[in-house]
Amino acid sequence: MQGVRVKLTELKYISEKREKDFNKLGIFSCEELVRLYPRDYLDLTHISLITEAEHNTQILISCEVMSVEFNRYSRRPFVRALCQQKGCIFSAVWFNQPYVAQKLKPGEYLFYGRVQNRYGMGASMVNPSFEPASSNKNLKGIIPVYPLAGSLTQKVVRDAVRQALTKVTPSTMIPEPLRKKFELVPLSESYRRIHAPQSQADITKASARIALEEYFLLISAFRVIKGYGDRVRINNYSVTEGEVTSFISSFPFTFTAGQLAAVRDIFDNLHSPSQMNRLLQGDVGSGKTAVALTAMFMAVQSGYQAAMIAPTEVLARQSFALIERYFPARRCALLVGSTSAAEKRAIKSALKRGETDIVCGTHAVIQKDVEFCRLALVVCDEQQRFGVAQRASLADKGEGCDVLIMSATPIPRTLSLIFYGDLDITTIKDKPAARQEISTSVIPAGRYADMIAYIARRAKEGTQAYFVCPKIEGDDEGTAMSVTELYEELSAKMSGVRLALLHGKMKEKDKNEVMRAFKAHEYDCLVSTTVIEVGVDVPNATIMVIYNAERFGLSQLHQLRGRVGRGAEKSYCFLLMGSDTPEARERLAVIKNNTDGFKIAEADLELRGGGDFMGTRQSGRVLSEIKNLKFPASVIFTAKAISDEAFSGNYPISALRAAALEKYKQLEDVVLN
Repeated sequence: MQGVRVKLTELKYISEKREKDFNKLGIFSCEELVRLYPRDYLDLTHISLITEAEHNTQILISCEVMSVEFNRYSRRPFVRALCQQKGCIFSAVWFNQPYVAQKLKPGEYLFYGRVQNRYGMGASMVNPSFEPASSNKNLKGIIPVYPLAGSLTQKVVRDAVRQALTKVTPSTMIPEPLRKKFELVPLSESYRRIHAPQSQADITKASARIALEEYFLLISAFRVIKGYGDRVRINNYSVTEGEVTSFISSFPFTFTAGQLAAVRDIFDNLHSPSQMNRLLQGDVGSGKTAVALTAMFMAVQSGYQAAMIAPTEVLARQSFALIERYFPARRCALLVGSTSAAEKRAIKSALKRGETDIVCGTHAVIQKDVEFCRLALVVCDEQQRFGVAQRASLADKGEGCDVLIMSATPIPRTLSLIFYGDLDITTIKDKPAARQEISTSVIPAGRYADMIAYIARRAKEGTQAYFVCPKIEGDDEGTAMSVTELYEELSAKMSGVRLALLHGKMKEKDKNEVMRAFKAHEYDCLVSTTVIEVGVDVPNATIMVIYNAERFGLSQLHQLRGRVGRGAEKSYCFLLMGSDTPEARERLAVIKNNTDGFKIAEADLELRGGGDFMGTRQSGRVLSEIKNLKFPASVIFTAKAISDEAFSGNYPISALRAAALEKYKQLEDVVLN
């Protein structure tokens, strides 16, 4: 953006109250307002037939409202309209919107909303927007739908964005000769298209151009940072290859070729003149933790301290149990939120005096009052759960710390430069020979009862199972069951089976107790949300059931599936669809037919597009603005090609360097050395 920032209150109809509502969305100026990208669009360019609509899709229809009734005595008050379209009788329902009964009268209307068209149950619409067919003022064209906050309405936001586009001009950081060479439309034109498209093609082209600009700047930022040179090594590791080999032999399994190669990368890095800042990436069950433990051995054997942090207390305790097993002669400590105050004081004191060699914990380890005597190695488990600032704050607790980051979320090699452009990358591709393939099936609705009966029978024989659903609470549209509703349903259907409930709103100590009891086989089945997605290790659990599987990304489904198959017995994953669309069937077929997480991640990227794949969970705040944009992955590679040429050619890029540094700082607000 060029020029002085334009205040929101300079826009017509934007009062100080509305300005505060925009502030809640992170919008403080007109420059930021034009970057509030639509989260969706209402495509009102053609009228559909409700009888031909796929279940759970949104359509525009023309129909006759025959009668309207308001049921105020239901648990959730609702308005129901009986309607017809070309001889098809259907109902439209509005939950918790009693005013609809006053506005809706018999006659011809346009409805826009989600269709429930389950086989054998007839068609209906839930909470549709509507207006008389004779007026047709709003339900036409392609209309952007924005995130809202406070008292903001779609009309207010649309009008504000429209005004902001006349006051600010988005500008590109791509040198003009390169913009022309790569035939890129002006950035300002793409902003106009994204907010006021005339066609679906407008949305696609504008999304791709805006995303290309963001990735160009981010890739350039990593290029600038790497150009600053490696930090010089301070800590000198004295551990020998023979000592490392002896430590590896203490594991009850043989390291794979991939694990040994990863150990070699780390050993060489720790004995090089430069500090280590490395990502250890591997699929579910590839043995990353064993490699990380070996790295920690290199540190403590050389006379230094090592620290490992995990995103949850459950995972921290699980990792600490391994640390105690493989470092029986070392002084180790567990520091988590539920550690008593007295224990915390003792642990912190021992760390500061150098009386503890290894500490394992959660964010509690990052607190300011945790000090070390000679910290040299930091291991972060599950990179995507920790921001750059959090990693840096732990590394800063030691002088010249080496950092090893583990991630079990397979990222296609071609995308590594986006997520981990500031890191060296080691990838473990193979898996231990003893690990069995997991049999994956998509279960049709007609076989659901058989599946439940099968799992109940297996549970009584000693097998454990996970039941996972995407939501803690259900929704008004009835498209997703809540975890508590599922728990109640399964309790009724699986008599004699011990079930436990687990979700993110539970207290940490309660979650820990449930996981401890499940691992100890005090429960047969665990009904949970995705809190079990990462790292949970219960070898006796051999069955995974995932509800509304179409709502998850393929990589996330792969992570959930990886919670089983961790023991010697054959394991199974059952996928249940809440929306049986061609897209859902295509995506779940990828999971069913593939067990390689990297291939699945590539397919996920291809099917969902770069914008959807690059959610805030993976990329942090620096890319959160474009998460609503849908664009092909090729955009990222084009951005890299342009960045390569910008830095290698004879172009004036001083402004680009400055902007790239600022973009890097936005990656969790790290202040660069």
